[in-house]
Amino acid sequence: MKYELEIYRGARHIMECLAVAPGETVAITADTESDEDVVKACAAMAHAAGAKPLVLYMPAPCGVGKAADPYLPLSPLTEALAHSDVWIEFNNEWLLYSTAYEKAFEKNPGIRYLCLVGMDKDMLVRTVARVDFLKLRQFMGRITDITRAAKHVTIENAAGTHVEFDNDEKNPFANDDGSASGSGMHFLGGQISWCPKFDTIEGRIVFDGSITPPVGLLSAPVELIVEKGVIVDIKGGKEAAVFRNWLSSFNHPNMFRMAHVCYGFNPGARLTGNVLEDERVWGCTEWGIGYMNKFDAPPHGIDAPSHCDGICLNSTVMLDGRMILKDGRVADDELKSLSLGLEP
Repeated sequence: MKYELEIYRGARHIMECLAVAPGETVAITADTESDEDVVKACAAMAHAAGAKPLVLYMPAPCGVGKAADPYLPLSPLTEALAHSDVWIEFNNEWLLYSTAYEKAFEKNPGIRYLCLVGMDKDMLVRTVARVDFLKLRQFMGRITDITRAAKHVTIENAAGTHVEFDNDEKNPFANDDGSASGSGMHFLGGQISWCPKFDTIEGRIVFDGSITPPVGLLSAPVELIVEKGVIVDIKGGKEAAVFRNWLSSFNHPNMFRMAHVCYGFNPGARLTGNVLEDERVWGCTEWGIGYMNKFDAPPHGIDAPSHCDGICLNSTVMLDGRMILKDGRVADDELKSLSLGLEP
């Protein structure tokens, strides 16, 4: 088996970052599109740590988020997660933002949830096992502080993106730097996510990496025209039409709302069509559209039936006029010193 040794190093790191302790219940969810070897390696490492792994395996839903609800055994799934200490999600058609996800957190706010949707062996080795997370945490901690302190943000890229917005000091920043030992929601290391003041998001966002769902890797750019945080037009070729039709198919106005923005900073991430990895490609910015939970966008979040993510590669980012990134490379002198040995 390819990487039959290396995946256990990655799986052990996952247990360490979640601070899995003896006696804890570790729920691992997967569907029929998940990488079975990765699931088994994590279950084995949870067992080796003295915990009690519980693998919940299900048919792949025909949709993600709440669009997955009709295909899920919601009641038993929710109860299993609500009585677990740790939840690791490997579902390819993700449960994130589904009703099971929401109710599990309502019943069990202390759960430590790690979203690793669609993780396969290659990704586990490149983005976890071979990453210097100690160094990455130092870099990501500093850029998070600088971004949080900024009032106004401008993002551009060579594909034509030019979008501006104001930060909302009430909204939290999620710095996924590889540590997931506290209660709540965590993701693969290498991403910083936050919700701006939604009604200040104005301009043109051009996805030139991927849109997941419904397209995956893009063969041509897809351009969004955004006014006051809402998509008012989508331009491009066939993939733009597919995307427009998918958003419209929900017949829900909030599916056209911008939900969050992110930086990508995982040194091993590549553009593959897997959203978990794509949104961590070094120097990209990523936009979520549709559903947003109330914890990251208080007090109400965004009520929508599903969620998708699009990637703007090689981004240039200005924070109150201070250039942080230039064409996907670290441009700020202070941050350059922290990114040495990390930047691909």
